[in-house]
Amino acid sequence: METVIIVIHLMLVLALVGVVLLQKSEGGALGMGGGGGLMSSRGTANVLTRATAILAAGFFATSLILAILAGKSTEKPSSIIEKAAPTAPAGAPATPAAPAGSGGGILDTLQQMQKSNQPAAPAAPAQPAN
Repeated sequence: METVIIVIHLMLVLALVGVVLLQKSEGGALGMGGGGGLMSSRGTANVLTRATAILAAGFFATSLILAILAGKSTEKPSSIIEKAAPTAPAGAPATPAAPAGSGGGILDTLQQMQKSNQPAAPAAPAQPAN
């Protein structure tokens, strides 16, 4: 249901943008207005004005419906960032969480990940076997 309304909403948006761009500019603030255009007759302007009003009403209605459906949704809102967070492989050690007062930004997290992924240094140089 929600997906169908979103698709209708997007089609209304595209049609509304197209109809608005087809209309003749009457402002002339930039010196580009006036002059015959693609649609210069008065009757065509009335049709475009009515089409704009109808599309705008449909856009408004679908926006309200989507807002009401979102308000009635029982799903808990989730963050896109939390969904995209990489999960550690099964054998990898977990990275420690940053302390509360340390600022724990993205750069600190990346540095901790780099430190935990580095191979362990050898304990002592090995003696060559003769």
